[in-house]
This record gives sequence, structure tokens and C-alpha cells, in this order.
Amino acid sequence: MAASPSPLSSTPSLYVVATPLGNLQDITLRAQAVLASVEVIAAEDTRHSQRLLDALGIRSRLIALHEHNEQAAVGQVIRMLEAGQHVALISDAGTPAVSDPGARAVARVREAGFPVVPVPGACAAITALSAAGFVDNGFHFVGFLPARQAARKAGIESLRAQPVPLVFYESPHRIAECVADLADVLEPQREIVIARELTKMYEQIVRMPLPDAAAWLAGDANRARGEFVLIVSAAPAAEGIGAEAERVLALLLAELPVKSAARLASEITGASRNALYARALELKGD
Repeated sequence: MAASPSPLSSTPSLYVVATPLGNLQDITLRAQAVLASVEVIAAEDTRHSQRLLDALGIRSRLIALHEHNEQAAVGQVIRMLEAGQHVALISDAGTPAVSDPGARAVARVREAGFPVVPVPGACAAITALSAAGFVDNGFHFVGFLPARQAARKAGIESLRAQPVPLVFYESPHRIAECVADLADVLEPQREIVIARELTKMYEQIVRMPLPDAAAWLAGDANRARGEFVLIVSAAPAAEGIGAEAERVLALLLAELPVKSAARLASEITGASRNALYARALELKGD
């Protein structure tokens, strides 16, 4: 019987490998083959990743690559590639370099002239979106908002006019504060999907009016456990203003005074200048 072809390129490469969010059966056949074939695996948390590799029967060597050592660790990765070795990059769960350490490593490996090969699989944002039921075309991925409340609220405010659902990641330590700030800054007619512990035993995905979310979380201490994906519905269109006019107005407001932004948005989209001006004042908080 002929041997199975190698899952690796003939050129030393960095493989960005998605791993399960929780359910081990979500590992792909290709991911298993790549992780078993590379000489080294750069992992966010080597102890956490060792448990995954043990469960899969994989013996490849682990090194640490996390937010505190990324610059130094990527130098080690590049030296390994220069020596002809193949290296895989994994995070604690899901797809690396998406709101996780790894993006700087990927950029530096590319700059050094080595291929970066994605090995797709689980992603928490896409997993939650697939079960959310929002029918808008597209979404805006934010990832983690700032930890400090003032910066977090400012970040939410900057996203208010987005005409597509907003996707956030959040930890159990800040979930209550984050949901409260979303409800405080955004319009009450919006809906939110709270997805926690995706693919795990206590997975929970609920959709409700945004103003009800804080009370729902407070109703059971277990609801604040685990890692979270939050999806907030798109900005409601102001009366007389379509989603496209909202989008154009928001872009112009980032660079121009209110009157100029409203005038240009009206000329570009044909929407009412008065309605756009009123909406601009709302967005600016005047």
C-alpha cells in the first residue's frame, strides 16, 4: 500500500492551525495530520495544548508563544524555519491570530520570506453567528472591547452607526459590565445574542432584547461562567434614512463637522439633509 502523502509543503512553512473550542471531535483530519507532522508547535499555553496533543496521540515538541513573549518567540520560530523545520501555530481554542496572540508572529514570518499556511477549523465568532439567526448581509467583528469602562463605552459609541451586527468576545470577569455598557450606549430596540461555552457541555445560546440582557445574566450565577461571544443587531435605521445613508454619514462624521457631513451624505445618497443632520447630532451626542 502506498504511503499517505505528507500534509506539509516541501518548503519550510508556518501552519496556522485552528483547534477545537471545546469539543475534541471538532478537530479536522488535516489539523491532526499537520500537528503530527511538524517538528515544533508554538502554543499560547503549552500546558493547555499538551492535554490536546495527548488526547490526539501527537508527540510534536511544544514551545510557548503568547502575548508576553511573542516578539522573542517568533525569532525562535524564524530560526527553525531557516533550519528547514516546519512549525505550527495554535492558540488555546479556535483560530489563532484572531483576537489571540499570533498576528505579529504571522506578519514577521511573512516578512522573513516564509510561507504561512492556514489550516481552517473552529472559530468562535463564526460558530455563534451561524446560530444567531441575524439575516443582515455581513457583520463587523470587534473582538475584545477595552477593559476600562470609559474606553469601553467610547469604543461602543464609535460602532453605533454600523449597519451590520456587531460581534464581540468577552471574558466571564467582565461580561456583566460589558453587557450593561452595551445597553447603556446602544439603542433599546436592538437585540443581543449571548453565546457561552460554545461546543462544551454547558453551551448556551440565547437571543433577547438588549435591555433585558443584564437581568438575564443576573438571574443565574452560572450564566456568567465561561467564554462569551456577544452579537448585537445592526444599528436601527433612523426615520427617513436608509442603512446606506447611515453608513456614509458615519464615515463622513469621522472626518468632518456635523453640518458638512450631513450635507455631503445627502448629496451622495439622496437622503434628507435635515434627517441626516438630526441623526448626525444624535451620533455625536450633541
